[in-house]
Amino acid sequence: MNSIKTRYLIFFQYFGAKYSGVMAQPPSMPAVGVENHLEKAAEKLRASEPVKFVISSRTDTGVHALCNTAHFDVQREEGQLPFSEELLVQVLNQHLKSEPIRILSACRVSSNFHARFLARARTYVYRVATGCTTYSDLPVFERDLCWANKRGHLNLAAMREAADFLMGTHNFSTFQSTSSDISVRSPIKTLDWVEVRAAQGFLSEHNNDSNLKFWELEFVSRSFLYKQVRRMVGALVAVGQSRLQPNHIKELLAAQDLMAYPPNIMAPPDGLFLKQVEYYKSDLETED
Repeated sequence: MNSIKTRYLIFFQYFGAKYSGVMAQPPSMPAVGVENHLEKAAEKLRASEPVKFVISSRTDTGVHALCNTAHFDVQREEGQLPFSEELLVQVLNQHLKSEPIRILSACRVSSNFHARFLARARTYVYRVATGCTTYSDLPVFERDLCWANKRGHLNLAAMREAADFLMGTHNFSTFQSTSSDISVRSPIKTLDWVEVRAAQGFLSEHNNDSNLKFWELEFVSRSFLYKQVRRMVGALVAVGQSRLQPNHIKELLAAQDLMAYPPNIMAPPDGLFLKQVEYYKSDLETED
């Protein structure tokens, strides 16, 4: 029997405050990425070649994932059958148990499957807390999981009016980071869904601060520019607090200039969650 190389897609989650982002960092760096720990856990599979992960969605320092995805190949020694999906998840999680990282599920995919390029939609959720004068006003279980905004509560009607301008296909140049590699990425993106809503905090029944309120902003697109979500959130929150007017969002889009973005309003990473990465069912079918 010949040696078999099998490609897998995994769905995994992590608490991002502990890491320099999802991508692996070289040994010379003081902080590590989530991928560093995935690679270390994959060593326990005892594959005949090092296992390398291809992450679908890059997240920065402090950003969390309820569900990210990655594909990788496992080359086993001649005569060994491929790992079952269940055993693969069990082995990886066993060696990730000391980290706030968890493999949710795995599936075998075809050898030409690509976790990043075949994703049909990505959903991000951003959480905001208002009514707190200091960071310590947040309940313990909310810290590093939301933006503790010290300004006033949000005007949902104004934010929803502003969010409508973001829907559809636009040049989002104004909403990309100044550190983006503008030469290689098109600023034309299609935003399929934007929702702004009042929300509840974790274990909200134990929150004794009646002035503390929580909000969520959700965005769905096939792909986003670098820091696009955080810049959109910052602008929408500024609208909700009357620092910008809804029509300003339309003007920022029309400007198509990242330098037109108002200074000091971009949302911090703490409240950002990659919620979901979706694929077409046909792309998840194996060659067998």
